[in-house]
Amino acid sequence: MQRRVRKAVIPAAGMGTRVLPASKAMPKEMLPIVDKPAIQYIVEEAAKSGIEEVLIITSRGKSIMEDHFDRAPVLEQKLQESGKVELYRAVIESADLANITYVRQKEQKGLGHAILCAKNFVGDEPFAVLYGDDVIISEEPVCGQLIAAYEKYGKACVGIKEVPASDISRYSSLAVQPLEENIYAIDNMVEKPQTPEEVLSLFSILGRCVLTPDIFEILEHTAPGAGGEIQLTDAMRELALNRGMVGVDYVGKRYDMGNKLGILQAIVEVGVKHAEVGEDFTRYLKAFVETL
Repeated sequence: MQRRVRKAVIPAAGMGTRVLPASKAMPKEMLPIVDKPAIQYIVEEAAKSGIEEVLIITSRGKSIMEDHFDRAPVLEQKLQESGKVELYRAVIESADLANITYVRQKEQKGLGHAILCAKNFVGDEPFAVLYGDDVIISEEPVCGQLIAAYEKYGKACVGIKEVPASDISRYSSLAVQPLEENIYAIDNMVEKPQTPEEVLSLFSILGRCVLTPDIFEILEHTAPGAGGEIQLTDAMRELALNRGMVGVDYVGKRYDMGNKLGILQAIVEVGVKHAEVGEDFTRYLKAFVETL
């Protein structure tokens, strides 16, 4: 019997070198998009997808994430006494999204190594992976879109998007065959292709996966790949070659929070739709553009 996906892993141990100096003392996952840190959007997506247990892979200097998802009795009491009911609820909700635990990736050996750190947490269950750099805004949570595909096809799934040909060498390239609408069969992939011959398609894995527990056995014997790191894509390639995988061209807008432009885009595009400040912010942007 196929087991339900109820666990998620969020790798968030990277040093954030692309957004220095902002990430020198503040984890990039805690950089705000309007009034919530990026990591909260990702945990909220997992919770809306039915995930009950979340493991965040961290590293030295990132304990502030643990504080954010913890209760804050003094702050909560002050908000209640001040009659700030909505703010009180927002603070409580962030602590009650899911049962969140943490483990440190003590050495920066790549995404594959980070996922391997979750082996004891996952056990023998299927699990979702939500990349800590990627905030994806959508009406239907993207993690949930992948879980639905996993439940239908019984195979590991990845969230995919087409990327510009000029960018494919920065991502992965997938061999895909259409199954239905936005769903594809995947039987091969290459991490960061460096020659035209290595490019299988312009579809790349972006931000989300649902994996089966046999990925850990593969990761344990996966040699360092691109960048000298243990690449999750290399392990998934073995899974795809042997068992096949499913790709979901998901519906949603992805923001790369490890990239300065991506952070600005997220702030602007989420900001103009924000219930509290959206109208004023939109007016400001229009007025500012007129001054250029």
